Amino acid sequence: MQDVELAARRNDAASGDPEALYRLGNALVQRRELEEACVHHARAAGAGYAPAQIEYARMLLYGIGAEPAVEQAVHWLQRAEAAGHAVAAYYLALVAIGGVALPRDEAMNHRLQAAVRAGFPPAMRAAAIHFGRKPHPEDQRLCLRLLHDAAVRGDALCAALLAERLARGEGVSPDPAAAQRLRAASASILPEVTAPLLWQASGEARTLELREALLPPPLEARSERPRIAVVDGLLSADECRLLVAAAQPILGKSMVNDPQTGESVANPIRTSSEAGFNPVTEDLALRIVQLRLAAAADVDLPNAEHLIVLRYAPGQEYRPHRDYIAPRALEDDNPGAGNRARTICVYLNAPEAGGETEFPMAGIRVAPKPGRAVVFDNMAFDAAHPDGRPDPESLHAGLPVVRGEKWLATLWLRQRRYRGF
Repeated sequence: MQDVELAARRNDAASGDPEALYRLGNALVQRRELEEACVHHARAAGAGYAPAQIEYARMLLYGIGAEPAVEQAVHWLQRAEAAGHAVAAYYLALVAIGGVALPRDEAMNHRLQAAVRAGFPPAMRAAAIHFGRKPHPEDQRLCLRLLHDAAVRGDALCAALLAERLARGEGVSPDPAAAQRLRAASASILPEVTAPLLWQASGEARTLELREALLPPPLEARSERPRIAVVDGLLSADECRLLVAAAQPILGKSMVNDPQTGESVANPIRTSSEAGFNPVTEDLALRIVQLRLAAAADVDLPNAEHLIVLRYAPGQEYRPHRDYIAPRALEDDNPGAGNRARTICVYLNAPEAGGETEFPMAGIRVAPKPGRAVVFDNMAFDAAHPDGRPDPESLHAGLPVVRGEKWLATLWLRQRRYRGF
């Protein structure tokens, strides 16, 4: 925004009109003048302007222009929700997934439904993926309708997911021509992901129950020391594709923590590309996937670091390494949360050859399969170390991809709470 336009916005806001204050706040956000933007949104929110209440709440949630203040953010979202703004209901459901500032109760479902009825695309995306996990034909039709309606509203992720279903005839008759049009519109070319056999809690058709994510499939133990387990069918094809499509635009070179300085640096032991989802870039659908991963690892979501999605091209690998954090690096990354006690990795596709996860000290290799997760401990707990100690036997590697590409999502789980909500 040009200085002349900003001056006009300031002049309009000088009257104290809440809508003018809100417009000024948005203009300042575009210019990255975040602290002043937060002040104007707060004034407009206090005057009862619901869109400003939502924006001010988001700034408080994520610490944009102000210190994070989750309880205050919830207060402003609830005020906007009471005024009839379904987008506020969506953000309240997003907060509730963490189970910290709001309970994971039936209100989550009602709030998501309200945002879907209002035609809010991120809500439609989350609901579509939820119904897409269910085998009942009515649920499959509802999934496809929600993906279609959100794509029509310009949601590129839903367009990408719908394209894959139309191309493969999942829940609908194949329509390659329509799939090609959607792929062009979404600018996403996704890897081959065949639908895994899902473990799904029973329930009536067309029933929205987000707490279903807390009911993971059973684990198959592979090793006691280090503790390694595998779970098949944890994520659906839609969920695998969502993670890939969301990661593609923000991929960058993978880094590692320097044990001496604590800084992230490039290192030849890790040659993949990766995308990290910080709180601002997490939508409700991504939060639900992470809740599902954390539940499968038997750790609550607030203990999780933020999700990382990785792409391995042919020849790329992650040589033997351990996930626990060196003391110097830990000092700079929420040391009160403790170390990485556990890791869960989920394969989002299967390369044509290679790409296994190897645990050399346990003599175990796990082959990639869409929706399959590997859970393993990075720390050992015993009588001498009841709070845990880094376990050198947790050594593991991502073996080189021989043909094709491998997509993988990783969630590192700390000993104590890491997230604000």
